[in-house]
This record gives sequence, C-alpha cells and structure tokens, in this order.
Amino acid sequence: MKNRSFWSPIHWFHVALGFIKDIYTFVRRHFESSVRLQLIMTFVFCLFVSVLVRSLTTPLFEGANQYPTIDYTAGVHAIDMRARSILNDLTSDDREKTAPSRNGAAVAVPTAENEIAAVIERYNGYDPSLKILLLDLDGKVLYKSANATENQVDLHGIIRNAMDARINDRRYQNQEYASFYPIDLQDRKAYLVVSGMPSPNIVYMKGGASPLPMLLASVTFILLFFWITKRKTKYIEELAQGLLEISKGRLHYRVPQRSRDELGTLADNINRMTAELERTIEEERRAEATKNELITNVSHDLRTPLTLIMGYLRLLKDKNYESEAQADSYISIAYGKSEKLKHLIDDLFEYTKLSNKGDTLKLDTVCINELLEQLIEEMVSYAEDNELNIVRAFPPEKLKVSVDADKMIRVFDNLLTNAVKYSRKPGTIRVLMFREADYVTVRISNNGTPLSKQDVERLFDRFYRVDPSRSSETGGSGLGLAIAKSIIDYHGGDIWAESEGDEIRFWVRLKLAV
Repeated sequence: MKNRSFWSPIHWFHVALGFIKDIYTFVRRHFESSVRLQLIMTFVFCLFVSVLVRSLTTPLFEGANQYPTIDYTAGVHAIDMRARSILNDLTSDDREKTAPSRNGAAVAVPTAENEIAAVIERYNGYDPSLKILLLDLDGKVLYKSANATENQVDLHGIIRNAMDARINDRRYQNQEYASFYPIDLQDRKAYLVVSGMPSPNIVYMKGGASPLPMLLASVTFILLFFWITKRKTKYIEELAQGLLEISKGRLHYRVPQRSRDELGTLADNINRMTAELERTIEEERRAEATKNELITNVSHDLRTPLTLIMGYLRLLKDKNYESEAQADSYISIAYGKSEKLKHLIDDLFEYTKLSNKGDTLKLDTVCINELLEQLIEEMVSYAEDNELNIVRAFPPEKLKVSVDADKMIRVFDNLLTNAVKYSRKPGTIRVLMFREADYVTVRISNNGTPLSKQDVERLFDRFYRVDPSRSSETGGSGLGLAIAKSIIDYHGGDIWAESEGDEIRFWVRLKLAV
C-alpha cells in the first residue's frame, strides 16, 4: 500500500506543486530584494512587448509603401497556356496515331494535315491577336494562322527569345512574346510557335519596409519602461526629498521604507543614521545644558560661603566688633565656611577625576560584610540622634569583593547619610545584603517623601536636589550621589534607585572576587 501511495499521480502532483511553490518563493524573494534584477526583468519584458508590437503591426503597414506598376506576367502565362492547349489538341488521343521513333519508343503524331489546320484555325478564332506557326527544323512555315504572313522565320532567334522569356523576368517589358514547343508530325519533326503581345495588368508592388512598426515598438518600449519604473523613480525622489528635509535640521523626519530591496535598505540606513544623529545632538545639548547647570550651581555654591567669609573678614578688618569674643566668633564662622568651601571644591575635583577615569583605583580584596558592619556601627549614634533605627540582614557567608576600600566606604557612607537625612522621623533604615550568582547585591531603604519617576531618574545627576530650595548649606554639595555612581561605574558595578510609595530604595551590585 505504501509503494502504491508513493507512486500515485496525486502524490507526484503534490510534490511538483510544492517544488513550484519553492521555486516561486525563491525567485520572488530574490526579485523583491534586488533592484538590479528588477531592472533587468523590466528591460527584458519591455523589449519582448516592443518586439511583439512590431511583429503585429508590420502586416498592417505593409500596404503603406505599395506603388502601382504594369505587369505582363499574366499575359505571358496566358500565351503559354494557349500554346499548351494547341499542343494538346494536336496530339490528343482522338486525332493521333502511335508511330515508332528512332529509338523505338512511341511518339504522338497528328493523323491528318487538315485536322492540324483546323486546330490552328479554331484557336486563331479564339484570339486573333495570336500568331500560330508550325515550323520544320529549318524554320520553314508548314502551317500558320490567318494573321501570320511569314513563310520563313529565324528559328534560332525564336528559340533564344523564348528561352530568355522563361529565364528572365519580363513583366516590365512591352514586347512580343513567343511560346515554343517541339512536336512530331507524321513524317517529320516540327516546332509549334505561338506568339503575340501579352496583355498588361496593373499590380501593386511593395516598397521598402515601413519605419512605422519600429517607431511604434520604440514608443511602446519607452512608455512601458517609464510606466513600470515610475514607482521606483518616485521612491528615489522621495528618498532624495527626505535627505533634503534631514539636511535642513529636521532630524525627527523619517523616510518611508516601501520595499525590501537596496532602496528599502537605504531608507532604513537613512532612518538609523538620522536617529543616531538626533540622539548624538540631543546628548550634546544635554551635555551643554548640564555644563551650564554645573557652572551655575558651582558658581552659586562657591559664591555663598565665599560671600560670608568676605563679609566676616571685612568686619574684622574694619574692627566692627564690640569685643574680642565677638571677633573670635567671626573668625570661627569664617573658618567653618572656608572648610565647607574646601569640601565642595574637593568633591567637585574628585567627581571630575572619577568621571574622566583620571584617578587610579587601589584595589584590595575586601569582605563587604565587615565593611558595612563597621559603617553601620559608626552610623548608629547619628541615626539614634535623629530618632532612626538601622536594621540589617546579612548572609552568614563572607562575601569578598575586589574594590578600592576608601572609595567604597565613601559610597555606602553617602547612601547611609542620605537615608538618615531624608528619612521620616521616627523611622527605620533597612540594610539588606544577599548573593546572586557571581554578584553581591546591597539594598539600603528608608521611608521619606515620595519621589516622582523624573526625580528618581535624576538622583545621580550632578548638583541635582529633589527640593530646589535646598542649598549647600542645608542639602550638601549635590555631588554625593553623582560621586557614588562614578565610583561604582569605575569598579564595573551597578547602582540604581527605586521609589514605591514613600519607600526609597538604593541598590548596589558588585562582582565577587575570584
């Protein structure tokens, strides 16, 4: 049963149908993905149609170049046919006898001389313009029609003219034509000569080939090729217009991708290039805005303590104080402001070095559990003063990382300090640590003022403060989280923030030491 099913016509029909579908899919895929193949096929198709148009229109224009002329061919054939008829009548069965020839073969000969004359007279009556002669071998006239006056003719000339007429085309010549046939009489051999002027006929001759079919085929090729390629040329113009729009600075403009061939690939590359250019320009604008913001913030944060320092120093210079104790108070205030100023400048300098990878990391293998335990112990009294409780959850496993201990301490110190500063009092700060494959993850969370998504995304920006009213006097330099992110990035780790309700979570992930 299996063999019968395998060899069944239905099976082979489905196999052939599947093969045809595969070929069609293959050709279509390559045809749609190649402009070159499309142009070649379009050219071949247009050429085929133009050749077909030329073949179909050539017969229609054949009569365009015909011209009339006088033709004697039909008249010559009529004379020749009349000579054959006379010959047949002279040698017909009811008037002939069979006589032996020299080689013993039988030949047809007329039975009586009066019958020969009767046949000649009868045919002369049919067409009096024809001369009918029966000649012997020397050219002597034996029998003739009534309109013939010759008694002796030039047999050689008649034979030559008759043969020339048979070989050459004489339809354009108005001259006498002679049809010449040999015949055997009873007692001698003779020649039948029928001559006369052939009747003319007007015929139309074909001239040279008309240029109209070729012209029509050329016009068909051009119009058809233009019509088929119109869509592609319009698409090319659309791409060119898109590039012109992009060159004007409209980087949001996108050219449509209408095909899967090279033009479609070009459109996709143009869009990719435009998107990348738009992204680059946007980053440059953002960098410029950040730079301007940095200059503004640095100027403001430097000017505020510097103004205070100059103010107190001016009071001291002008001796505008009531007692030495008040003067010492002015000096202490100016000194404190100068320390804040130095701290701000140090933070800015360190951030710049970390951002530009200009600082060298002093890597050591450090137990992250012990490092955080020490920081938390140091932070407990500060947290308790702010009515906060620090809860930790560390794994029993000692997790070691290869880091610059001093810089990593600064990261977690900044995160814990911010948690204390911005937590709702009283409250709890939670520190969680766990291992994920080859990484250790630390989460520091607290409850405070809910943050918007935009605030969370900008927490690690330079000089960014959630509350714009805060300044370096109340909210730090604004570089702490930016420095922390630069340090973590420098170590090849990840740091990010999340906000859910009033809970703010900071995450740090570092790769474990091998």
